[in-house]
Amino acid sequence: MDQSERRRFLIGYLLAERGEDANYPLPPDADGQKRLLRGLMNVRPPSPVSEDFLAVQNEYLRERAREKGVIDAASLPRIRPCVSLWQGDITRLKCGAIVNAANSQLLGCFAPCHGCIDNAIHTFAGVQLRLACARLKEREHLAEERPGGARITPAFNLPSRFVLHTVGPIVRDRVTDEDRAALASCYRSCLKLAAANDLESVAFCCISTGEFCFPNEEAAEIAVKTVTEFLRAAERPLHVIFNVFKDLDLAIYQKLLA
Repeated sequence: MDQSERRRFLIGYLLAERGEDANYPLPPDADGQKRLLRGLMNVRPPSPVSEDFLAVQNEYLRERAREKGVIDAASLPRIRPCVSLWQGDITRLKCGAIVNAANSQLLGCFAPCHGCIDNAIHTFAGVQLRLACARLKEREHLAEERPGGARITPAFNLPSRFVLHTVGPIVRDRVTDEDRAALASCYRSCLKLAAANDLESVAFCCISTGEFCFPNEEAAEIAVKTVTEFLRAAERPLHVIFNVFKDLDLAIYQKLLA
């Protein structure tokens, strides 16, 4: 199969799973089909899927990763001895783990094609990630994840080995001391998980900014301070990558890490 055939197979499977008409009109262009497939994956509940589907999906997503280009975190320049700063799509990073700014349900974003990092990570990891999160919750009798904690799952079709899922605080009217403590706890919890699993590197997104309304500059200050303190006391080296997407965050981290 080529990518077009894989995409059509996956769309057909997911439509049939939903009881949709097999003659559902597909978008004629590749971008439209990619968007439809992503939307169908986003709304799919955490449930087992056939080996045939997984084989095709895995080939499709790995080829998508090759098309986007994989960035080896080990090759990134160090802005500090154990710290790098990189602007781009976190799903391209090959490293020990990438950090997902998850919601409290810990099942990924169900909004079709939403622009959040949770949606992107679940999309390009594949449907296995949502099922892995659901089984983790069931195993640990977890209804919701508290802000500040972290959980680890395989990364499946992402270039990284693992995903660290953490729930940041949602800022309501103003930033409280509780919000600040919860955000710092997100970074510490992820770093402890990375160390406990002997990971060589971990890439952090800008946790709680954007949808969760934590001011970008203050969030970055907390991130840099918490990571610096952890690395100073760490027993073994850990390469931390601050991954930013917006130019605003890039400028903030450049200033803080200079």
